[in-house]
Amino acid sequence: MNAPDGPMRVIALWRYPVKSLQGESIGTAEVTRLGFAGDRQYALFDVATGFGLTARRVPQLLFASARVRTDDSVEITLPDGSVAVDDDALSTWLGRQVTLRAADSSSTPRRYENVADFEHEPSSSWESFDGSAGAFHDSAGACVSLLSQTTIEGWASRRFRANVLLERGPEDALVGSRVQIGSACLDVGMHITRCVMVTRPQPGGIDRDLDVLRRIHRGRNSCLAVGATVHQPGTVRVGDALQPGGHESSRSLS
Repeated sequence: MNAPDGPMRVIALWRYPVKSLQGESIGTAEVTRLGFAGDRQYALFDVATGFGLTARRVPQLLFASARVRTDDSVEITLPDGSVAVDDDALSTWLGRQVTLRAADSSSTPRRYENVADFEHEPSSSWESFDGSAGAFHDSAGACVSLLSQTTIEGWASRRFRANVLLERGPEDALVGSRVQIGSACLDVGMHITRCVMVTRPQPGGIDRDLDVLRRIHRGRNSCLAVGATVHQPGTVRVGDALQPGGHESSRSLS
């Protein structure tokens, strides 16, 4: 890896306890073999179709939030401020029968959907894909995602749901290398391909914006942020500097 001039320093850490819901900004992250502790440990599944639900198909998911309780269970707050106590409350909110599943107890196939043509979504077909085992990540190669503030150029970082927000890039140059942040060591093996998710509205004034994805397709070959697997678990804190790990990653993470 050719390191950029100056340190690539962590300015924010995020975990998303329930897939596609709002997450938590945290000052310290414990990094396990499966990614950040508490990250993507739960997901909502449509009982009728068997598909895992994401904001690609159900944009309103982004208007609820989730946090990890002290006993490592999850608390979901709905858009009206109430706490969902069971699947019935979640089903009523979404208008379909859903069930909340934990990653460590779910042997159900992780099948998700993505719209084939985001420019013509109402009439477009939908394509299915398999997510990773373990935590509910879309890809096994992106247990931890990294993005820099300079890359997003004024876009709200929450559109991209990265675990590690760096003050500066270029994070694209990290792909194919091993890096250390805090006491954790990561193998950065992939560019993350973007989909309609980044165009969805969110709380806090983030509006629906198809031009975000158009610009990523046009100027960045459809990719933004990089994904890594965990070579060595450890602890990462806001303020830590990313350092070259000293060894090239030999793992293919496509």
